Amino acid sequence: MNFFESFKMALSNIRASKMRSFLTMLGIIIGVASVIVIVGLGNGMQLYMTAQFESMGTNTLSVSIMGRGSGRSVSVDEMYEIVDDNPEYLDLLSPQVNMQSSVKIGTDTSSYTSVTGVSEDYFRIRDYSVSQGRGLQYVDMLKRNKVCVIGSFLNRTYFAGQAVGQTLKLGGNTFTIVGVLDEIADSTEASSDDYVYIPYSTAARLSYVGNITSYTVTVTDVDNAAASKQVLEDALFEIFEDDSAYMVISMAEMLDIMSDMLNVMITILAVIAGISLVVGGIGIMNIMLVSVSERTREIGIRKALGAKERFIMTQFVIEAATTSLLGGIIGILAGEGLSSVATVLITTMMQVDMAVTPSVASIAMAVGISVGIGILFGYLPAKKAARLNPIDALRYE
Repeated sequence: MNFFESFKMALSNIRASKMRSFLTMLGIIIGVASVIVIVGLGNGMQLYMTAQFESMGTNTLSVSIMGRGSGRSVSVDEMYEIVDDNPEYLDLLSPQVNMQSSVKIGTDTSSYTSVTGVSEDYFRIRDYSVSQGRGLQYVDMLKRNKVCVIGSFLNRTYFAGQAVGQTLKLGGNTFTIVGVLDEIADSTEASSDDYVYIPYSTAARLSYVGNITSYTVTVTDVDNAAASKQVLEDALFEIFEDDSAYMVISMAEMLDIMSDMLNVMITILAVIAGISLVVGGIGIMNIMLVSVSERTREIGIRKALGAKERFIMTQFVIEAATTSLLGGIIGILAGEGLSSVATVLITTMMQVDMAVTPSVASIAMAVGISVGIGILFGYLPAKKAARLNPIDALRYE
């Protein structure tokens, strides 16, 4: 009996006991579907997280200056000198000043709009494009001009798309809108586009900030982010002689750390879900032992007609593997369906643009494991069937 004939016989035996076969497969189905959904969720989370970090700039370093005591800090000019002295590692710099100020446009007041003081290079650092007017310029920093660049949400909501040249008020001070940014977030609600950017020097003066303490610096090469971070930390240490006076955070390093943590978590969850595959394998072994008992006379007749032990064993192993394979295929379909449902629920309920995306590798692994479990747990019943004495088998009632 060749493999194809054994496979056809296995399918015939499965069809003969549909409900029992389905219940036997159930553990495999649940296990495979769970692994696919969990791995897909992990992939979706990783893609979403990567996109979020890329929007912040994986080539950026965030610098926070705490200072040492009350008399030691670093000036904006000193920070620019550090960047200029290390052109092989550091590229662009933007001081940042967050203003706690409401935005008044005509008779409307927006209390949720973010107002940030930045340099003329900030938009290049964040890869923002100006769709109307111009961006901030060095002369705006130098003269502390009261000009601003706004997000597309404000332009669309309050100025009917014609904001350039008009004004708004920040804390009682009138600012002229010189530019509008391209839409960053695909939303008609307040979002990443609900921003006002003004010169950092103007923001520091209006906020009565003595020394600016927040900076964003870009690195020349993301692959050398760690070395660039070290260069910046060494320069700051020379100024403060105290590594607790500042903090430098690399977005690339944070992404790597978060990815590693996420991978560990998803692996643990996938292993836990995979336990149900083992449970399913035990179910297959149990039902195959029952099948051996039910077909004892059949086995005796086949052996009496000359069937060798290896043919009997192969038949039962193929039957167990086929049962497991069918369970794996159904589990894949269920996993894909659940992944689609999970994507809809996440995007609808959490308002997050994240898709549950099962990988081909996870599907192949799930199928391979399910077939392997079928063979592994089908071996013992197959061995028992193959070793039956034909005379005893024929006498079995």
